[in-house]
Amino acid sequence: MSKFYDVCIQGDGAVGRVLALLLAKERLKVALVAPAAAPGTADIRAYALNSASRHLLDSLRVWPDPLFATPLSAMQVWGDDGGQLEFNAQAAGQDALAWIVDVAQFQVQLLQACSYQSLIETVHQPCPAPLTIVCEGQKSSARQKLGVQWSTKPYAQKAIAARLTSSLPHGGHARQWFAGGEVLALLPMGGSSSNSLALVWSVHDEHATMLASMAPDEFCKAVLDATQARAGALQLTSGQACWPLVLGSAERWTGPGWALAGDAAHSVHPLAGQGLNLGLADAACLASVLAGREYWRGLGDEKLLRRYERARKADVAAVSAITDGLQNLFAQSAAPVQAARNWGMNGLDGLAVSQPLKNWLVSRAAGVAL
Repeated sequence: MSKFYDVCIQGDGAVGRVLALLLAKERLKVALVAPAAAPGTADIRAYALNSASRHLLDSLRVWPDPLFATPLSAMQVWGDDGGQLEFNAQAAGQDALAWIVDVAQFQVQLLQACSYQSLIETVHQPCPAPLTIVCEGQKSSARQKLGVQWSTKPYAQKAIAARLTSSLPHGGHARQWFAGGEVLALLPMGGSSSNSLALVWSVHDEHATMLASMAPDEFCKAVLDATQARAGALQLTSGQACWPLVLGSAERWTGPGWALAGDAAHSVHPLAGQGLNLGLADAACLASVLAGREYWRGLGDEKLLRRYERARKADVAAVSAITDGLQNLFAQSAAPVQAARNWGMNGLDGLAVSQPLKNWLVSRAAGVAL
């Protein structure tokens, strides 16, 4: 006799696992579809998680250990012609601007938490259930089988990720450079007193091919040149990972008996570090909608699921518009546009009256204003 599940979650990434834990708290039996593990390289990505995400993960007791969740106390941003902007957590009244989390360690912690939860069963094939939730990512085959249209705007860019160490301690500071339509970020890792850095560099396709194939010394020199050596002397401690960047959105997020969440529903440019925060907010919202359903509604009720879609689409659309707008702004090479954007950065950073606006931006990014 086949087992009964209340919910089948297709996709065992961070969003799928967090959603499984949230639903298990509501006493729902969850089948978590995890394809058989295939050998591969270590995941060297880093997540920037905001205060809302931390609160959610704390409630599930899966917030990473301090060595793997470094608080971001300040962030310095440089434009391509002298523009400069700085955000400070203390000035904005926040504990941290964000926390930079090691992806590989975070996934291990989530896997362990799911394995201890008796209402979550890991399976290798989708199972029949009143509700199927698709969290497979941008290239979801399950979404395609549902007939949902996936709209994309390719950026003709790829993200390069790597791990480095610096001759200087990072002090919990992140640094970001906008230049020539490309965005380089160095994120603090390994705790506040460490000198470990995670690099995320959004570059044009041709540049990505060059960077991905560089020897360690050559790659470090390229990073050093792009950062004007502001982060100190650098040493590469990993390989270089590479993936294409797109702005993506699903036409529909829900239907009778199914829902999309995370990157299966939307994807944004990584320059603001909001991708996983949006996915975790999806998980929290969907779990809340299901927990608050009328007693006579089934889990797969389409009208019920539409409440989740309506609640989340506006926020995702706003973040998508902001990240897309910033990417387009800094991709413009015309001198008047370049002068205007750098003037804007310096103006926002230098005027005392701009502090409330900066505080609002920090709060918005932290999830406090959601």
